[in-house]
Amino acid sequence: MNDENKAFTAYDYKEITADKKNVSQYIDCYECFGWQLDNKVSVLDGKNKVTLHLKRDRRLANKAELTRLTRHFEACMNEISELERSKTSAAVVGALNIGLIGTAFVAGSTFAVTSEPPIIWLCILLAIPGFIGWILPYFVYQKVFLRRTEKVTPLIEAKYDEIYEICEKGNKLL
Repeated sequence: MNDENKAFTAYDYKEITADKKNVSQYIDCYECFGWQLDNKVSVLDGKNKVTLHLKRDRRLANKAELTRLTRHFEACMNEISELERSKTSAAVVGALNIGLIGTAFVAGSTFAVTSEPPIIWLCILLAIPGFIGWILPYFVYQKVFLRRTEKVTPLIEAKYDEIYEICEKGNKLL
C-alpha cells in the first residue's frame, strides 16, 4: 500500500489491567465494543495482572451507547471478581477464628503447666480443645469454601450470561 493513499484515522486509547486468567475474555469482549488490541504497545506483565492497551476509531457510530455498554461490561467483570473472592474470604475468616481460639487454649495450657506448682489436670484440660482448634480450621475452611462455592456459582454464571448479552448488543451496534 502506498503511503500517499493511506487515510488518517484518529483513535481513542484505553488501558485495561486484568487478571491473567481473564485476558482472553477481556480482549474478545472489548472487540464487541469496537476496541482492538494495540499491537504497537507491549503487554505489561505483573504478578497476576496483565495490562492491555486498546484503541478504537474516534469517529465510530453509536459511540455513546458503546461506551455505556463497555462500562456495564466492566461492572459485571468487577462483580464476578468480587464473587470469586467471596468464596475464600468467609472460609479464611472462619478458619482463622477457630485457629486463634485453639491458640488461646494452648496458651492457657502452657501457663497452667509453667505455674508454681504446675496444674497438670488444667494443662491437659486446656490442651485438648487447643489441639482440636489447630486441626479443625482445615476442615472448616473446606466446608465453608464448598458451601460458598455452591451458593455463588449460579450468580457468577448469571453474570456471564449478562456479559454475553451486552457483547451481542455491542456487536450489533458496530
